[in-house]
Amino acid sequence: MHGPASPGWLLVALCAATGAYCLLRMRSAVEEQRRAAGGEALMGFGMAAMAVPAAAFTPPQWAWPAFAAVFGAAALRALWAARAGVHHLHHLVGTAAMAYMAAVMAAAPAHQHGHGGSDVPLLTGALLLYFTGYVLLAGVRLLPVAGAGGGAAVAWSDRPEVARACRLSMGIGMLAMLLTM
Repeated sequence: MHGPASPGWLLVALCAATGAYCLLRMRSAVEEQRRAAGGEALMGFGMAAMAVPAAAFTPPQWAWPAFAAVFGAAALRALWAARAGVHHLHHLVGTAAMAYMAAVMAAAPAHQHGHGGSDVPLLTGALLLYFTGYVLLAGVRLLPVAGAGGGAAVAWSDRPEVARACRLSMGIGMLAMLLTM
């Protein structure tokens, strides 16, 4: 969003790398993993585009409503997918959060993209709490388990721990974006 330039570029790199890995995961033989990877690639590249520091590039006025529309459509798709299982609800929250941030950016004057003090809107605070919990839980899930050993060689696009690490990095990115909004 619109914080300092160096952390902004790091966030862009992190989100773009995550999006690129998710594109690799779309080659998986498992259909559900391909479907999830497509949505996660959209999130990764969308977050990278939205995180470009304002000092480097100020998007045109139409960009924020376009982001809101794309992520609003992705949220509707995630809502539809959530009928099949609750594990899709995280995608719903993530895409809805992206649509929300884009809508806030579209509504804000060009020079006022941040809040000072403690005037955090309720929805932003709720999203911060959700993603903080998600990041903590995802981080715990990455801890090695004693006795879990190697099995057959698995392709990089099918490694569950790398997919979890990508989701963790997107959760951290989402927290950073919400904080700098």
